Amino acid sequence: MSQDHFIRTLFERSHTNAPSFPDKQLGIHFTDSLFHFLFAPARGKYDTRESLQREYTRIRNTFSTLIFDVIHEEDEVEAHTQRFFEAVPGLYALLVKDAEAIVNFDPAATSIEEVFVAYPGFFATAVYRIAHQLYGQQIPTLPRILSEYAHSKTGVDIHPGATIGSSFFIDHGTGIVIGETTTIGDQVKIYQGVTLGALNVTKALASAKRHPTIGDNVIIYSGATILGGDTLIGHDSIIGGNVWLTQPVAPYSVVYQKSEVIVRDKFPLPEPLNFII
Repeated sequence: MSQDHFIRTLFERSHTNAPSFPDKQLGIHFTDSLFHFLFAPARGKYDTRESLQREYTRIRNTFSTLIFDVIHEEDEVEAHTQRFFEAVPGLYALLVKDAEAIVNFDPAATSIEEVFVAYPGFFATAVYRIAHQLYGQQIPTLPRILSEYAHSKTGVDIHPGATIGSSFFIDHGTGIVIGETTTIGDQVKIYQGVTLGALNVTKALASAKRHPTIGDNVIIYSGATILGGDTLIGHDSIIGGNVWLTQPVAPYSVVYQKSEVIVRDKFPLPEPLNFII
């Protein structure tokens, strides 16, 4: 293919029945702006309530510009903008509960302010809750842009379609995967390397329940893999590290992988000599 033909092909593809996509960099800017507006210390940044209101208006205008790329109708853009920002106070309240859960459970957390500014698991959860709201409003592509941004920054991959209850706690976070149809209850704690995934990734199952359901008050330790839409982890259960689960677990269960660990002296005594006379 010649360069001219290649350029012509790209041009035609981008101008003929091609879907529009939101500006990725603007989406990242919006995400960071909203997160910092909600959780960064206001002292020294916003001197008056009026300056805080101006920042809120700027973020709202950025959002409208962002979704206009995929919606195009001004009335619909305004309706989506109104709906999203009406949901923001509720999202904020949920996220404060998430941060409080971290403070209450993690002995290394000294304050809720520290969680806001320094915990990647909290950032991943915050971006998920924003993206989930957009997903519920059926705004194309933008929820995935936000979730992939959080994934790139934290190593936590939460599909915006997942349903996660209140007081959610991600500890350490790196390597966590939570699939699209996952349902997670309240006060659930997840450690690094956990996968809540599908048993089968066939495209024909795109509209099916493919990912597990996690009940309230469940703890899932590092490296655990829980797969399948029929896999229900009962409330108040503990799933140990490196467990592989594809079947339901009753409430109040403790699931662990039994392994043998042998410890021996690095410099053992020589084997005894037996003399036969």
